[in-house]
Amino acid sequence: MGDSRDADVAEMKEKMNENIKDDNSMARDGSTQPLATHESPSNSKDKPSPSKLQSCISPLLASQHPLPPSPSLTNRIFHSILLPPHGMLGTILTYMLVVLTIWLTCYSVFGQIALPGAEPITITVQGGTVFALLVLVVVAWIGGWVVQLVHLPPLLGMLLVGIMLKNVPYISVAKGLDPAWSAALRSTALAVILLRAGLGLDPAALRQLSAMVFRLAFLPCLAETCVVAVTSHYLIQLPWIWGFMLGFVLAAVSPAVVVPCLLALQEKGWGVAKGIPTLVIAAASVDDVLAISSFTIILGITFNPSADLASVLLQGPLEAFVGVVFGLIWGVLAVFLPPSPNPSTLLRLLVLVGGALLALFGSDVVGLPGSGALAVLVMAFVSGLGWRRQGWGDNNPVTTALASAWVLLQPLLFGLIGTEIQVAALDIGTVGWGVVVLCCGLTVRMVVSYTAVMFGDLTLRERVFVSLAWLPKATVQAAIGPLALDKAKQALVDRFPGQDCSPVMASDLLLREPLPGATLVSDMVNGTMVQGYSGDGGDLLVNLCNMVTYGDKVLTIAVLVILITAPIGAIAIMTGGPKLLQRDLEGKEKTEGEQA
Repeated sequence: MGDSRDADVAEMKEKMNENIKDDNSMARDGSTQPLATHESPSNSKDKPSPSKLQSCISPLLASQHPLPPSPSLTNRIFHSILLPPHGMLGTILTYMLVVLTIWLTCYSVFGQIALPGAEPITITVQGGTVFALLVLVVVAWIGGWVVQLVHLPPLLGMLLVGIMLKNVPYISVAKGLDPAWSAALRSTALAVILLRAGLGLDPAALRQLSAMVFRLAFLPCLAETCVVAVTSHYLIQLPWIWGFMLGFVLAAVSPAVVVPCLLALQEKGWGVAKGIPTLVIAAASVDDVLAISSFTIILGITFNPSADLASVLLQGPLEAFVGVVFGLIWGVLAVFLPPSPNPSTLLRLLVLVGGALLALFGSDVVGLPGSGALAVLVMAFVSGLGWRRQGWGDNNPVTTALASAWVLLQPLLFGLIGTEIQVAALDIGTVGWGVVVLCCGLTVRMVVSYTAVMFGDLTLRERVFVSLAWLPKATVQAAIGPLALDKAKQALVDRFPGQDCSPVMASDLLLREPLPGATLVSDMVNGTMVQGYSGDGGDLLVNLCNMVTYGDKVLTIAVLVILITAPIGAIAIMTGGPKLLQRDLEGKEKTEGEQA
């Protein structure tokens, strides 16, 4: 009896051991599939094979060649040069990149000062610039704070302060601003806000809305340009080529107005679920590349008709290509330099901000002005993707530092934009018809913007919000609006030194050496009889004075579009967002938790 009982107990133990072995062979995630072992022939079939790129770079990766427990000097040297950069070598490369970036940015901004040499260089700076900047920042911040008390966007108050400091009689503070300093500081502030926008882009939403991004970037811009060209040709007598030049000046949406407003809504969870802030911010950068590059092409054809047409037409695609490539390369550098696992926040900030400034200022130096903003947005987006994989969230030390810098740069940016508006320079006749041209272009722009986002999952209210968010114009118009007028004035000075478009006597022109095959003619310019040589001689006084007149009209309407659309667009975004968009409370609570 006892023997049979012992046999039963032994049999039960054996079965239990077999069951335990079977349980251990099951997956630990609760599934009923057995774990693959090294001896399992199915392991090689289930495991995905590495791609060709992974196979090529695998010998260069440090993760594929870990150091032995007691590494020799040769092992350490070999391991230090593997990718990605790490250890002491990675830190040295980071410092070298920071120094090189600072020098290249200084060269892009200051020119010959950054180059080696001992010869003296004369620099002219308008008196009172530093004092004017300090007053502008303080008063613009106060203006934004006051406007915010009545639940309006603070940038509206900052913009109005800049206009008043420039145009109110007996206030000469903003008149002491140096134009070069103003342009450089505007670009610096724009770089920071574009970095914040790129770091906040949602990759999943961007992938889902990629087709809609390109429709929103191209269709409204081209439609508004065509409408402005037609209306300006018949209402204010601009030639066709100048009409399209004006159209591309007006068609560029302002990232300086759109991005801060959308980031404020995004932080509160409005429209985040469907990626509307990501849609508008991404499309805005492509829209600016299209408008700026097209404007540059027309400007080159107008003032340099003998230039190679193929190279001029390739300007736009080249700017987009260079912007994307530079942004990708610099974004990858910002991910791996400084090296992980404990990267320096200061060094990451210097690498990213330095690359953004180099892109914006350097793009002008190399003759590709439209590529700068796109490069900044791409590099910030790529950096954000890499940092998330390394463990950083959306709210990390770099984004916090950029948000803190924006507190100072926001009043500086919009105050400086306001100082670019000279009310006294507005021609009453041009203003009246210019408003009609603007209304026609903006109406078509809103309709086309609404249509461009119809083929998606956006609701009626959300499509209306996107069309409203596509209204504001400010930064691009302030930057490129005066360029045509400056080109025309420079051409006039080069061709006829000391000559303006005021009434001239025939004797004044007869003293000049006639051009081959030219005859003396007269024409009316701005209601004034102007004389010059015409015929086979080439560029003439009458034609150049006409160009100055057209440039004045382009600048006047560019100022008008800033005055009208910047405040209206900002108010529409900030007040329409909570009423037209859905709020993602879960995403907002997650963001607040990360911040805590």
